[in-house]
Amino acid sequence: MTDSPVVLITGASSGIGAATAELLSRHGYRLVLAARRIDRLQTLVDEIESRGGQAQAVPTDVAVLAEIQDLVEQSLARFGQIDVLINNAGFGRLDWLENLDPIKDIESQIRVNLLGVIQTSRVVLPHMISRRKGHIINMASVAGLVATPTYSVYAASKFAIRGFSEALRREVGVWGIHVTTVFPGTVNTEFKVHTGARRKTGLMTPALLRLEAEDIARKLLDVIRKPRPTLLMPGVLRLGVLVNALAPSLVDQVMERRFVRPERGL
Repeated sequence: MTDSPVVLITGASSGIGAATAELLSRHGYRLVLAARRIDRLQTLVDEIESRGGQAQAVPTDVAVLAEIQDLVEQSLARFGQIDVLINNAGFGRLDWLENLDPIKDIESQIRVNLLGVIQTSRVVLPHMISRRKGHIINMASVAGLVATPTYSVYAASKFAIRGFSEALRREVGVWGIHVTTVFPGTVNTEFKVHTGARRKTGLMTPALLRLEAEDIARKLLDVIRKPRPTLLMPGVLRLGVLVNALAPSLVDQVMERRFVRPERGL
């Protein structure tokens, strides 16, 4: 177990991050778990170690570069290597753009969802290059493929993750480093969105299309074992992505009629 792969997971205190940590620990991976909530992290680490696993909790705000640097330093000091980085930290505040606070709603989303991913990848990358191997997994969203009303800033951050990941994959492939972008649909987690919309129409993701954090964790395990450039879940969303690409005006009309006008009282 001392030579098993080391996986660093940001946003590991709940949801997809915690579920992935639980699953990977059961398959023998050594873990570094990062998030702002150290109490939740330590509880998770204690559970993993009680089963004989190896894990380290490092309180980290990915919006702060110095904390990212400390995270990577502590990871290497404990385990000597980082084989896989899962950039999972992120949050969303959804509302009409004119209602979003310019700092806590707009800038903070970009700092965490985008710059946190870029900076964490940048700090980890020299270590992976020196070893001529590694795997960076960036959690985007289906909102990074199809943007919907009230998702303007969140979607912008996830579209940017898509572009960043694609470029990075082509930069570092020569070093034997893989980059995977994950596009999950709606996941039943503690992921909180503060929204002033969708109150009148009551539009909801059909239960058939909703995922559990454990569903994502199992797919991430598969991707770690057999890297691939992208992962979209559930697969049925490919149809919506295709329609949006081929007939954007039609999608505009449907969203306006079924969501925007009712929500805005027009």
